[in-house]
Amino acid sequence: MPGITRQELRERVSSGKLDSLYVLWGEEKLLLKPAAGKLIDRASGEGFPEFNSVRFTNDSEAEKIAAAVEALPFMAEHKCVAVSDFDPETKSSEDLERICSLMEDLPDTATLVFYYPTIDIPKKRPAKWKKFLDRAEKHGCTVDFQKMGDGDMYRMMRKGAQRQGCELPEKSFYRLMEYAGKDLNTLSREIEKLCAYTLGMGREEITPECVEELTPKSAEIKVFKMVGDLTAGRYEAAYNGLDQVLSQGEDPVSVLGAMASAYIDMYRVKTALESGLTSSAVTEYAPEYKGGGSFRLRNAERSSRRLSLRSIKKCLELLVNADMSLKGSSLDPRLVLEGLMSRLLMAVQGS
Repeated sequence: MPGITRQELRERVSSGKLDSLYVLWGEEKLLLKPAAGKLIDRASGEGFPEFNSVRFTNDSEAEKIAAAVEALPFMAEHKCVAVSDFDPETKSSEDLERICSLMEDLPDTATLVFYYPTIDIPKKRPAKWKKFLDRAEKHGCTVDFQKMGDGDMYRMMRKGAQRQGCELPEKSFYRLMEYAGKDLNTLSREIEKLCAYTLGMGREEITPECVEELTPKSAEIKVFKMVGDLTAGRYEAAYNGLDQVLSQGEDPVSVLGAMASAYIDMYRVKTALESGLTSSAVTEYAPEYKGGGSFRLRNAERSSRRLSLRSIKKCLELLVNADMSLKGSSLDPRLVLEGLMSRLLMAVQGS
């Protein structure tokens, strides 16, 4: 049976027309966990759910899982057996075959649910994973909780803010996502904090300024901002940014690497724009920008406006030389980075 969508799973749970086997997996754990809970609750039935909802983990024996599935429900028509984070690679060939055989011949009185609230299924599936999933797809329903698109994520986070009494404008959300990333758990925690602050100030709308003030920024974000100051000729702000990231104990090599990433972004975007394309065209040949990397392209387009393609190439040469100095000499790393900053500023002025 082919995989089904999250919406199809919700419809089946709502209607009560359940299959005998489900495998719920994917990256979006914040959505997966409650979906698995609702499925398990519905499949356990209304009569004596404490007896007809049996849960196992990856440490449980295959024979005990099989015995629970094959046992009749307690004074009810149906039961649910749920196994969390089942990892075929940790099982013997005999135990895995027992589980696979079980999936082929499930009784009508039970629904078997494998769900993955913690671990991820490998993208390159080893032999045991492939055997398990092939059998599951043939005899049951698989649901991949893929990463949400930006629009769906915004609507979900906006509803979460509204439940707490606040309004989350789109501009504020995208500012938050640039700083906090696209992990739903992290975003939810940050929105809860922003709502508490906003309501405490007697307001309802979460403003971009509020996000700017309260959201922690990663070292990479700070370096990207520093590069933006460099390309705009704001040398004092750029040097202050460098001092800030180094005073926080960031590794100079990592700082240089983030700077290099920002200039590579600019080179790619500038090349696309000069070829008559948009900045988003970069995602077609550089998949690292898909999903949470879109803000990097926006920053790169903004930062590269004052630079020619030739100047960006010169900046990349300067970054390579600085990398060699950091890794191959005894010079003070701060002096290397400060010297690099001055040369990058000269490259901007020479554009």
